[in-house]
Amino acid sequence: MKRLLPAALVLVFATSAFAQNLPPGKWWRRPEIVQSLNLSEEQQNKLEAAFRTASSDLIDLRGEVEKQNIALRGDLDQSQLDRATIRRDAQRLSDARTRLFERELMMLVDMRAVLNDSQWDRMRSQLDRFGAQQQLRPRANNRKNQR
Repeated sequence: MKRLLPAALVLVFATSAFAQNLPPGKWWRRPEIVQSLNLSEEQQNKLEAAFRTASSDLIDLRGEVEKQNIALRGDLDQSQLDRATIRRDAQRLSDARTRLFERELMMLVDMRAVLNDSQWDRMRSQLDRFGAQQQLRPRANNRKNQR
């Protein structure tokens, strides 16, 4: 059991990083991805269904994370800081982020189940490139804003 827990944690964090690199929107409908992964119409429909099933939950969970962020910022803006309130609101924010992460992860698991191993490997390599591109963009935008 002691060996299984670290392995599971590594898998969760690796999957989380992968999920964060997903391109925005309905990537399974993009012609270049459909062609690259050789997605069938049936697979595209299953990916759409997984997205549709999760989307309402994700909207609500993102809203909850934002509400908890606002509450915590409000606590920190007070002239007299209340450690117990800050700790409570920080825990609520952490719990909201955890619920969001878990739902995103389960959507990714559902989507992964639609792809075969070869498609998954190609998708991962494309996402690695997409993630690298995304990391470069904020730096370029920050340079523009500093001017």
